[in-house]
Amino acid sequence: MLLWTAVLLFVPCVGKTAWLYLQAWPNPVFEGDALTLQCQGRKNTPLSQVKFYRDGKFLHFSKESQTLSMGAATVQSRGQYSCTGQVMYIPQIFTPTSETAMVQVQELFPPPVLSAAPSPEPREGSLVTLRCQTKLHPLRSALRLLFSFYKDSHTLQDRGPHPELCIPGVKEGDSGLYWCEVAPEGGQVQKQSPQLEVRVQAPVSRPVLTLHHGPTDPAVGDMVQLLCEAQRGSPPILYLFYLDEKIVGNHSAPCGGNASLLFPVKSEQDAGNYSCEAENGVSRERSGPKKLSLKGSQVLSTPTSSNWLVPWLPASLLGMMVIAAALLVYLRPWRKAGPLPSQIPPPAPGGEQCPLYANVHHQKEKDEGVVYFVVHRTSKRSEGQFYHLCRGEMPAAQ
Repeated sequence: MLLWTAVLLFVPCVGKTAWLYLQAWPNPVFEGDALTLQCQGRKNTPLSQVKFYRDGKFLHFSKESQTLSMGAATVQSRGQYSCTGQVMYIPQIFTPTSETAMVQVQELFPPPVLSAAPSPEPREGSLVTLRCQTKLHPLRSALRLLFSFYKDSHTLQDRGPHPELCIPGVKEGDSGLYWCEVAPEGGQVQKQSPQLEVRVQAPVSRPVLTLHHGPTDPAVGDMVQLLCEAQRGSPPILYLFYLDEKIVGNHSAPCGGNASLLFPVKSEQDAGNYSCEAENGVSRERSGPKKLSLKGSQVLSTPTSSNWLVPWLPASLLGMMVIAAALLVYLRPWRKAGPLPSQIPPPAPGGEQCPLYANVHHQKEKDEGVVYFVVHRTSKRSEGQFYHLCRGEMPAAQ
């Protein structure tokens, strides 16, 4: 009876944690290492019904094995581990719990960072160097790292020893998303860098300006659209519109493409030579001029035969009237004719008289007839040649 009492009193006195120990190895533990947990009894006391816990949560159960293989350790493998198991202490069997063991998984190397030199926005035709940067833990510096480079869904370099990748003479098609991946040689740890966007800056081509309006030249009040487009060039592209050398508008194309300017014709000052300019920070190009003419506007610099005669027509008529008046004065009968034998026409055959000038005009409404004047030439032997004026009236029309 005394022996059984001593045994019963002894069991609770041994405590809960003195009989079990939890070990984790290797120590220290790095990413990629094979992590192993072992639940061990005091003085190698046999255990059964072993259970493993992490941070107080059940992890694994084994009837006989005291060892648990955790596989390749990761940062997520960190935590506080413990175990329980049945211990036979004659004549009693009890289930003690081990003390917690803190498992710290060391980072083998930080996630890599990808950079582009001289810039992630290089100019077309330049050399770009991609650098995948990371560093091994000092306790594992003897390991060899391998580097892979990717663009979009394509592999540019697979597990090479160099952390740099050169792209000579980059083109606009080299723009895209790049990233790199690092892994130790023979290891199971792989880490990727964040994606890096590379945008190759291509110069803009010479833009083309197009004028859009009705089928004829626009007039005041009509709408005119200017459309400017550079066929190539990295966005964003800024378009400027000019009338002669004065800026009349601007428009930005964040994704490239064309830009337009719509405006109403307000006056003849809107006519002239229009052009546009494209600029994207790499280069600047100007289009050729496009002339906008307005309906009804006169061109004074290049006169034609039709509008050349119109201003002179009244002056010509006035001159002809002056010449006709001078002839009338010259042929009046009271003016003595000078001897101009060479200018006097020969007599008509048979001695009949030939009128040289006739003027017929209507009298006022109260007059009954029409007054007419006829100038004849006569010839006499004694008096020579002279002119006389015949005046008469014609009966009014019935």
